[in-house]
Amino acid sequence: MATETQVARIAEDAHGSAEAAHAAGEATGLPQLDFSTFPNQIFWLLIALIAIYFILSRVALPRIAAVLAERSGTITNDLAAAEELKLRATEAEAAYQKALTEARSEAQKIATETRAEIQADLDEATAKADAEISARTAESEKRIAEIRESAMQSVSEVARDVTADIVAAFGAKADKSTVDAAVDARLKGGA
Repeated sequence: MATETQVARIAEDAHGSAEAAHAAGEATGLPQLDFSTFPNQIFWLLIALIAIYFILSRVALPRIAAVLAERSGTITNDLAAAEELKLRATEAEAAYQKALTEARSEAQKIATETRAEIQADLDEATAKADAEISARTAESEKRIAEIRESAMQSVSEVARDVTADIVAAFGAKADKSTVDAAVDARLKGGA
């Protein structure tokens, strides 16, 4: 039974100490909500805020301002460089257009000169060909005239021989000068 008595006593002690602890907790509560510590908390809050202000104003904010100023300067410089490059590009485009116009004009001039040279060569070759054709035509006409003259002489001789033979076949005797005169008159278109 002694053990039961001891167990009961231990349980009473535990229960009593829990009640005591609970009662003590209610009395103290949360320390930050205890009005008796407000002035102390406000003092340390002000000290912390002043320290944070000085740290930010002396260290962090100047660095941030320097970075912002550097970025602003970089942006300004980049915008100025971009504007300068834009002006250069505009000038380069104008120069390109001018060079292109000049090149087209020069190409047109060269084409015109080349056409004129080719036309002059062609005219010269045509004139040579015409002269050669005229010379050959004159030579051919001369040959044709010689052939015609030769043919006429041959026809005249054949006509004289045939006339003399025809007259002899009829049994008459023809004089050579009479036959020649008759053939010449007939060949010239006389009767």
